[in-house]
Amino acid sequence: MSTLSDLPLELLQFYVTAPYPCSYLDARQARSQVVTPTHLITSPVYSELAKLGFRRSGHYVYRPWCDRCRACIPVRIRLTEFLPNRSQKRAWQKHQRLQAHMVPRTFSREQFQLYQRYQKARHTNGGMDHDSEEQFAQFLLASPVDTQLVEFRDEQAQLVMVSVIDRLTDGWSSVYTFYDPHLPGASLGTYNVLWQAEQCRQQQLPYLYLGYWITDSQKMAYKANFQPLECFIQGCWQTLPEIDDTTNA
Repeated sequence: MSTLSDLPLELLQFYVTAPYPCSYLDARQARSQVVTPTHLITSPVYSELAKLGFRRSGHYVYRPWCDRCRACIPVRIRLTEFLPNRSQKRAWQKHQRLQAHMVPRTFSREQFQLYQRYQKARHTNGGMDHDSEEQFAQFLLASPVDTQLVEFRDEQAQLVMVSVIDRLTDGWSSVYTFYDPHLPGASLGTYNVLWQAEQCRQQQLPYLYLGYWITDSQKMAYKANFQPLECFIQGCWQTLPEIDDTTNA
C-alpha cells in the first residue's frame, strides 16, 4: 500500500479548503484537500496520488476532506476480472457503430453546445448548467497531466458524446463524460465506461478509475454495477461487496 510518505514529493503541499455546499448530498457542507503547487503535478506524480484517492478537476488535484462525512469513496474497476452483465452487454452492442476519435484538447463550439444541452437536461440548477466557455475550458480542457479528449460520432458524423480521460501508470481515470441527453434509452454512459475499460485492457492496464461513489447518491449508483469494484477506504483498496443487480441483468 502506498502512503504519501513513500512518494518523492517533498515539495508538494496540501491545504484544506473552506466549507462549501456539497454537490451530491443536500443540506451538507463539503471540504477538499488540495495539492499544490500545480506545476509539480506531472503524470507519474498524479498516478501515485490517484492511488491515494485524489482526483483532478482542471489544474486542481484534490480529494474530499469533510469534517464529519466520509460518504465520497474513491472507486476503480479491477479489469482483470471484470465481466459485463447482460444490460451492459446490450449497451455495448447498441453503440458499436459509434466512431471514437482522439482529438486535440482545444476549445470546440460543437463540444461546448453538446455540454450545455447535457447540463441543462441532466443537471438543471446544479451550478454547471450556466457555465461559460471559459469555465468549460478550465474544467475540461486545462490539465497538467497526460489527458485525452475523445469524441464519439454516429454514422452521420454527428457528435454524440465526449469523454475526458487521464492516462495513469496503472490505468485510466475517467474525468468527465457528456453526451446527447435527448437520445431515448441510449445507455451512452454505460457504453462509455465499457469502451474505456476495453481500451485499458488492450493496453494491459489493470484499472479504470471512476472517481467517487456515494451510496446515497442516485447519480452515482451506476458505478456499483461494474464489478468487481474496488473502494479506497481507511487507506487501502478493498473490493466492494457485489450488489444484487437482477433488475438490470
